[in-house]
Amino acid sequence: MEITCYRDLEINREARHLPASTYNLAITLLARCPTKHLFVPIRSMQYMAIIDQEEFVFIDGERKCWIDIAWRNFKPQARDALDQPVAYEAVYYRTNLSAIMSRLQREFPAALQALVNKTKLDGPARIIHFPDKN
Repeated sequence: MEITCYRDLEINREARHLPASTYNLAITLLARCPTKHLFVPIRSMQYMAIIDQEEFVFIDGERKCWIDIAWRNFKPQARDALDQPVAYEAVYYRTNLSAIMSRLQREFPAALQALVNKTKLDGPARIIHFPDKN
């Protein structure tokens, strides 16, 4: 799938935190994606999330290729543990999106989980050994 996305001028930006489980699941699914762009339909909202290494963008089904909200500048390295929330910035490209943002915070994790439930994992699991911190 290929989508060209456009952005209006930035309206607002705010610092937020994404729950660790949501961030970790999104990054895990992205790592398994051969195209390095993960498309996540949020059917309950008629939105599409597009995830890459830099940001998560959210597109309204009615506006097709115009980004409404982008979650950017993730700071996973600031965490001390994988179960801590990840700081990021929410960038808004339209006005009056607070209700949409609240819904995305609830619906996006469910859409990720639905994608996991459909995904067939091929190949054996790998164990990654981390060196001790001494």
